[in-house]
Amino acid sequence: MVELKEREKWSGNADFLFSCIGYAIGLGNVWRFPYLCYQHGGGAFLIPYYVTLICGGIPLFFLEVALGQYTSIGGLGIWKICPIFKGVGYAAAIIAFWLNCYYIVVLAWALYYAYNSISSSLLPWSTCNNWWNLKSCRTLAQMHNYTTVLSCSPVKFTTNDTMMACMNNASEHLKQFTSPVKEFWERNALQITNDISEPGTLRWPLVITLAIAWVACYFCIWKGVKWTGKVVYFTSMFPYLLLFILLIRGITLDGAMDGIKYLFIPDLSKLKTSALWIEASTQIFFSYGLGLGALVALGSYNKYNKNCYRDTLILAAFNEGTCLISGFVIFSVIGFMAKTEGRKISEVADSGPGLAFVAYPAAVAQLPFSPFWSALFFIMIIFIGL
Repeated sequence: MVELKEREKWSGNADFLFSCIGYAIGLGNVWRFPYLCYQHGGGAFLIPYYVTLICGGIPLFFLEVALGQYTSIGGLGIWKICPIFKGVGYAAAIIAFWLNCYYIVVLAWALYYAYNSISSSLLPWSTCNNWWNLKSCRTLAQMHNYTTVLSCSPVKFTTNDTMMACMNNASEHLKQFTSPVKEFWERNALQITNDISEPGTLRWPLVITLAIAWVACYFCIWKGVKWTGKVVYFTSMFPYLLLFILLIRGITLDGAMDGIKYLFIPDLSKLKTSALWIEASTQIFFSYGLGLGALVALGSYNKYNKNCYRDTLILAAFNEGTCLISGFVIFSVIGFMAKTEGRKISEVADSGPGLAFVAYPAAVAQLPFSPFWSALFFIMIIFIGL
């Protein structure tokens, strides 16, 4: 009879909790959640998001962890309890592989931004004097000056119509300008072409940062669960320091409250769209890492009698707190940019995966010693992505 090797266990009581925090709290909170909120009208996204969290996210998270803890078997082996569904385990592993391929690209972008943060004394996205900048480029400081000059408030108007005409003309004048933050993202980092008929060439700096990201990912797990459990004490907690710094700076910016109101005041008409509910549900599964087998594997290293229900609730509190802090940071900066550029909040940036790489760089550019804080911030993105 073959004797089964005893399953390795976490070396400390908090190792599992911090590993789950490191696993669940990541780019889904800091990068994906804000851009989905922005894409779906801010507060309207939060309603289906929290409905899905309570009805599906927390129960499924607890189920997967408890199953792994009870059986001490990983994400593939767990399906021995019902062999007909063994293919589900393999499908989850394949999905996890493709998610990693998609996720690692964001780390490559973060590495590229981190390198550019320390390569010069000024952040390259804070000026308009670079080879990729257009003639229409204006810094946020220049935009703010234009906003002040073009302000209609000191003028005495005879009717409301003339006042509105003045404000519309000022807004249209500002819209002809572009920000260096957006130009760095589109014209330097990605070098986006006009359309799909122009595929462009390989961005060798991004190829290099992508290779570095894969190597870093390997070295984070090669020593096994006990070493990983200690690493996440730092990688899961360090991001909160920088998020709080950006939060404090963000909410003190002019126009920040307009952005935060956009985050929390829902447009109820959007709740009728199925896409909103699908995206909210997808975000819960993405953020909590449900259905991938990883939570079963993490739970399998627990002692049999560990209180994983308590850890599930703590993790949910951390996860949602991180989402809200990230939302505050992003939307306060978007509100600032909207007021500075004379645009509506919904028109400040493209509502897609690149939103965070426009809003966060704009936020760190407003800090003193901005290259230092920018480098730290993008290193943080790398940590939470790993």
